[in-house]
Amino acid sequence: MATTILNPMRASWRDYLELCKPNVVALIVFTAVVGMLLAAPGMVPLDVLVFGTVGIGLAAASAAAINHVVDRKIDAIMGRTSKRPLPQGAVSSRDALVFALTIGTMAMLMLAVLVNPLTALLTFLSLIGYAVVYTMYLKRATPQNIVIGGAAGAAPPVLGWVAVTGSVDPGALLLFLIIFTWTPPHFWALAIHREEEYRKVDMPMLPVTHGSDFTRLQILLYTVLLLVVTLLPYGYGMSGGLYLGGALVLGLGFLYYAVRLYRNDDDRMPMRTFGYSIVYLMALFALLLVDHYVPMLIALID
Repeated sequence: MATTILNPMRASWRDYLELCKPNVVALIVFTAVVGMLLAAPGMVPLDVLVFGTVGIGLAAASAAAINHVVDRKIDAIMGRTSKRPLPQGAVSSRDALVFALTIGTMAMLMLAVLVNPLTALLTFLSLIGYAVVYTMYLKRATPQNIVIGGAAGAAPPVLGWVAVTGSVDPGALLLFLIIFTWTPPHFWALAIHREEEYRKVDMPMLPVTHGSDFTRLQILLYTVLLLVVTLLPYGYGMSGGLYLGGALVLGLGFLYYAVRLYRNDDDRMPMRTFGYSIVYLMALFALLLVDHYVPMLIALID
């Protein structure tokens, strides 16, 4: 039977994988890799690509595991999270924390020694920003928690960029700004759907403190702002017409969902908007990548 050395009596490797929030980490790693590839005029050095990706991924998994430990009591109450390993007793808080600190330390050493110190420092700051500042304080202190805490979630493409260049450049900041602006409408759509659960655990999410109608308006306004922000890479000269056309189509699609959500004419729209927002971000970053390499492929063919 597959078990771990941390809790051989109960926990399986699947329980520890669940602690890492693999779906979230996959999105983080994807945006970080896109940041690496966009920072390079050609191909990224293989060692930077491998060790940078693994290091950033381990750091994200460490932050996620710490989040599980801190939120274990409210996770046990909320239906969405009650099946997580800690509420179910599959993993103890101590073992989860040891696991988080172990992979977090591995991530920092890997990035500092095998990539560059600046990437390690910024990754550490983003880990602290999510696992400590957001999870332990902001999440329970203000309905603007996801806006302020979104800075940590927007860091991965910057980390990937710095892994290649060793510096924080304007292009990296544009990628940061896109995810930072995307985070509130993405998460608030889920928060509307889970409003009663957040209310039950006294979590000051925006729908709980200001109501669903106000939150829907904020989602619409942020979506309009996001549409504008996603045009900046083209205006800055970082991307070309292929990205511009795709960003407009994707942005108008997001706006369609935000308008439907604002009208409140379909109970399914919060989760549909949330689902589209994930596809939207992945497609947008994929467009940036394709737009970056198409001119190189054309030049090779010519």
